[in-house]
Parts: sequence; structure tokens; C-alpha cells
Amino acid sequence: MTTKLPIYMDHNATTPVAPEVLAAMTPYFLTEFGNAASRNHAFGWAAESAVEKARGQVAALLGCKPIEVVFTSGATESDNLAIKGVAYAYRDRGRHLITTQIEHPAVLDSCKHLEKDGFEVTYLPADRRGIVNPDDVAQALTSKTILVSAMLANNEIGTIQPLAEIGRICKAKGVLFHSDAVQGVGKIPARVDELGVDLLSLTAHKFYGPKGVGALYVRMGNPRVRLIPQMDGGGHEKGRRSGTLNVPGIVGLGAACELAAGTMDAEATRLTALRDQLWAALSLRLTHIHLNGDRYQRLPGTLHVSFEFVNGEALLLSLKDIAVSAGSACSTGSTHPSHVLRALGVGEDLAHSSIRFSLGRGTTTEEVTYVVNRLVEEVTRLRSMASHAAAAH
Repeated sequence: MTTKLPIYMDHNATTPVAPEVLAAMTPYFLTEFGNAASRNHAFGWAAESAVEKARGQVAALLGCKPIEVVFTSGATESDNLAIKGVAYAYRDRGRHLITTQIEHPAVLDSCKHLEKDGFEVTYLPADRRGIVNPDDVAQALTSKTILVSAMLANNEIGTIQPLAEIGRICKAKGVLFHSDAVQGVGKIPARVDELGVDLLSLTAHKFYGPKGVGALYVRMGNPRVRLIPQMDGGGHEKGRRSGTLNVPGIVGLGAACELAAGTMDAEATRLTALRDQLWAALSLRLTHIHLNGDRYQRLPGTLHVSFEFVNGEALLLSLKDIAVSAGSACSTGSTHPSHVLRALGVGEDLAHSSIRFSLGRGTTTEEVTYVVNRLVEEVTRLRSMASHAAAAH
């Protein structure tokens, strides 16, 4: 069987829209094109009904009430709304927030924005495996802390954080807890009560939904979370997020959540096996390679590897037939070593020679075999060139 090229192994950056999701969305582009806020005719009612169905589908995946789901344009907006929205709503109670050094830029930059506005932010370290110690959260809490934000799973190395423990610590102190769960939702269980979160961000395009649509879970009871909206307008989404609702996108998000609920467990088992096959084959055939992140506590489809004595950029350029990323696709055009790897204590040379493989629904055993063969070929070639160049000097 011939492998179709190029091979896509960058599912943490984005995923294709699943056929089932596209089928659910299509009518809302063509025939059911109403505005969900048009309350006086059938087109508007059909759109509103579709939005509410999707709200229920998102809520079912998260284990929350539909009214607690706020639709947004994606993860970045959800993170901004959660962090800034809570900070400004509770600033009379305190101006201290806690997050981690390995968060996505949407979280880190929201925190930096607040620091310029007089808030204080503590950035907690992660250990060598990329895991944040809940005890560090407990020690960082003060009487002025109003929010803790910690991701569910890291977008680069795939490490899964001990959110339930952090959630218990926050609950005991009456501090709100937000999670950027963008890489985890749809891949691993993310039930809000089990995780102990009061706010949770997600986006459709990381699990076979469309780009440009996401959601923020906002707890409505015990405690009832207050938010200052970050966009003013028509008071949509119960005043929490103004703007005409992206009905086709929201329908797609709902369908993607329903699809994930039915396929997640089996897919996690399949992807874990493929990911482990990829690592085992690479470690067998190449020396001086390092797995970044925790060996076990990570996403089923994520493998992050550093290749010693190889220029990462040269390696990526030589792999035109394989779509992978140099760590992360979330900082556009950045040539600096990843802030996540730096936080783990990975040296600059190793950080620059690292590649993230993120497998997904379409990944096959044949593709994994092909990728291993190509990597072995290119890493060997580049190392040989580097040693010849060194010998010439």
C-alpha cells in the first residue's frame, strides 16, 4: 500500500473538519441562514434552536449546564475573557493571579496585560517532565489571590497537569480556577466537576471542528462566577460576549463535541499505540535523542523529541513530505527556543533541535513507518554533514 504524501502529523496545530461535522454545518450556510438574535421569524428561530442544541452538546461533553457555556471566536478569546473578565470583576477583592510558565501565549499575554494595569501575577515553574506541583500553587496563594489559571494539557509536549488536585486547593481557599483546556478537550476526559474548574476554555478546530469558534465554560453556581465582558455590543450570550453568533461554526463545535464523546476512548487507545510505536522505532534506530515531557502523563497523540547534533530548522526543511512542527505553531514566526522547553530546563541547542509530532484521526501505522524511515535518513545525513564540517575546521 503506497502512503499518500504529504503526511500530516501536526494535529495539535489544527485538525481537518470531520465529514460528520461538515454535514451538520452545511444547511446553516445555505438554507438555514438566519441570525440567532432575530426573534420574530422562522429563520431566526431555526438558528436559535440550532445554537441551543449545540450548547447542549458542548455541555454534555464537559458535564456542565448548557447555560454555563458561552460561545466565542476561539481559544484566544475564551482565555482573554476568562482571565481579564475575572480580574476586573473581582479587583476589589484582590489583584493577585497565579499561572504557570508553560501556558499558551493567550494566557501569558493576558496576564502580562493585567500586570501593566496594576495586577500582580505569579508564574509557577514546571518540573523536568513539564508538570506543575500542586504544592507550589498552595504556597503561592495569598489573601489577595482571585484566580489561578493552569492548562489541562500542554500544546507542545502534551503533558497533562494534575488539575483535580489544584482545583481542590483553590476550592478550599475560595479562589477561582480557570483552565485553558484547548489541547485536552475532545482527546481526554475534561469534566468540569472532576477537574474542579470554575472556567474552562476550548476551541473547535483542535478536535475536528471548524476554525474561528470556541467556548468558555463559566460556573453558574457554588460559586457563581462574575465576568466583566471584554466586548461590548448587543448583549449576546446573556451579556457575557456581544457579537452576532457564528451559527454554522457553533453547530460545527456542537457536532465535534458529540463526535468526540462517542469516539474519544477508542481513539485515545489507538493513538497511544501509534505514538509509542513512533518513539520505540526512533529510539531503536537513532542515538542521542530525547523525549521531552512526561513519558506517561501526556496526550495520546503527542510526541516531542529533541535530536542532538542536528539543526532543527535544517531538519524541518528536509522533511517537505511530512507536516510536523518545531515545538509549537502558536507563536507565529518565532525563531526563539520554546518558552515551554526553557521552563523545563532544556538547553538552547537541544531546544532548537526539537520536533513535535501530533497524531490524529487520519494517522496510520504505514504513515508512522514512513515518518520513522525519513527521519532516520535525514538525521543521519545532517549529522554526517555536521561532523564533516567540524572535521574540515
